[in-house]
Amino acid sequence: MGFIYLEIINFVKSEAEVEDELDKVFFMLKNMSTLKTLPRIMKSAVFQRFFQLASYAKLTKEERTMYDISLKRKWDAEAVRMYQEGLENQLEGLGKQLQEAKRAVVIAKAEGEHKKAIETALKLKKMALSVEQIAEATGLTIDEIEKQK
Repeated sequence: MGFIYLEIINFVKSEAEVEDELDKVFFMLKNMSTLKTLPRIMKSAVFQRFFQLASYAKLTKEERTMYDISLKRKWDAEAVRMYQEGLENQLEGLGKQLQEAKRAVVIAKAEGEHKKAIETALKLKKMALSVEQIAEATGLTIDEIEKQK
């Protein structure tokens, strides 16, 4: 296994002459200080990230501080947006649970009223009232009253 050394200063290919990925890396390293935008031949994510890092490195201390503050505000805004979405989802879930609870209360109340009507019907039966009178007083059907002991 051998090593090949290349001095960047000896790399003389222009943008049009760049052929493979290695040439792109050398071209980028040699010309980074003079590039204002990323060349069209280097549109891959790796070179875009490399160009971003190099652009950041070229900033002055004040510019870097301003950039970092701007980036932090962007991240904070995104975090707030995501938190709000989470809260909205939780509220939606709680709304559904509340509707289900209300429905359960209505059902339980109806069952309780029915049970109370049956108890009343039994008391009225003991008082020797007719089945028709009991049905009218309790709202139960005649069949329901006759089934009770």
